[in-house]
Amino acid sequence: MTVTDAAVEAVQAGWEAPEALLRADPQVADLLAGEAVRRAESLQLLAGENLTSPAVLAALAGPLVDKYAEGYPGRRHHTGCALADAAELLAVDRAKQLFAADHANVQPRSATSAMLATYAALLKPGDGVLAMSLEHGGHLSCGSRANFSGRWFDFIGYGVHEKDGLIDLDQVHELAKLHRPKAIIAGGISYPRQIDWEGFRRIADEVDAYLIASAAQITGLVAAGQAVSPVPYADVTVAATHKLLRGPRGGLLLCTAELADRMDRAVFPFSQGGAAMNEVAGKAVAFAEAGTPEFGAYVRRAVEGARSLAAALGEAGARPLTGGTDTHLVTADVSPLGLTGLEAERRCASAGLMLGKCALPYDPAPATECSGIRLGTGALAAQGMGQEQFAELGELLKSLLSGGDAGLIGGRVRALAQAFAGRR
Repeated sequence: MTVTDAAVEAVQAGWEAPEALLRADPQVADLLAGEAVRRAESLQLLAGENLTSPAVLAALAGPLVDKYAEGYPGRRHHTGCALADAAELLAVDRAKQLFAADHANVQPRSATSAMLATYAALLKPGDGVLAMSLEHGGHLSCGSRANFSGRWFDFIGYGVHEKDGLIDLDQVHELAKLHRPKAIIAGGISYPRQIDWEGFRRIADEVDAYLIASAAQITGLVAAGQAVSPVPYADVTVAATHKLLRGPRGGLLLCTAELADRMDRAVFPFSQGGAAMNEVAGKAVAFAEAGTPEFGAYVRRAVEGARSLAAALGEAGARPLTGGTDTHLVTADVSPLGLTGLEAERRCASAGLMLGKCALPYDPAPATECSGIRLGTGALAAQGMGQEQFAELGELLKSLLSGGDAGLIGGRVRALAQAFAGRR
């Protein structure tokens, strides 16, 4: 594909390369155009992926992209930061209001870096931490040996009931009493149900532990009032500003007033240098948009779509974990269909359905193949898809996982994708 061909197809897909980029680096322009075309011809069902809003995109490309503003408002290490200060203060105030939090830090570059700062503020190397095990849906920053968390701290993993897939709060209680951890982390990346934050709070209080909410996946749900907020219960809430919130890729820390100074110092100067001020501005925009009725309607559409897809997977013979979902996430066991998660992922990708394989609790399959798939409805709902489209998508998933013709199904996927191409 030539640059010209790619550019033309990208415009048809809803994206046009800026003239400056076409002149300066046609190779990169070609790659970006190709990505726009890929998205226009497939359906994005990856659980952690979404589309930033047009207003957030505009903020990311604005003048603050060039501003170096190391430190905090009123205490920068560089001059010329008055407007950067104003942008950050606006983002902080909006985050506090949106989530009813005592304090917010909007500088973390990701939820993982926000979790690193949380550990730095509350723990010492070698301290014990009780968190959802990775095998049952915990994040890699909650004890993976490949991650800083598993190398620096002593993690104990809790899990879910084998029968229904729900968090085993009795196990959490027993492990907390036995190990007396310094912190307890509630939440994970694959858990599709509401979390009993109050129950976790009671356990943390009993063993005198900090309670950290791992809320990256549900940040948008909480903002829209579609999930119980962890903020009133947790000492620190670790959130993400992309995923369902539709902001820039980045992290967010919400905490009690008592921990504010410690958390800020753990972000800067301990774990990060200067903030990306264009991302901070983009976060401010996202927080404002998340407080609108339109955003609430979007999140409800995403949840309804996820429930529709969970039901369709069940009808196909797969086993949705926990029997369904309360969120935009669906995790399902595809082994009853004679598939591994890897095979299902590849089969779906061949027809333009982009979702991910996923290890399941008590999974007998090797981690490289696993038995499950995980999908999310955030990006498709952001494009304007509703129940009619999710019902059609459910039928396509059922056909594909049941051995239907990938070529024929792929044509129907492309038609649906192209009908909503370029929308945000």
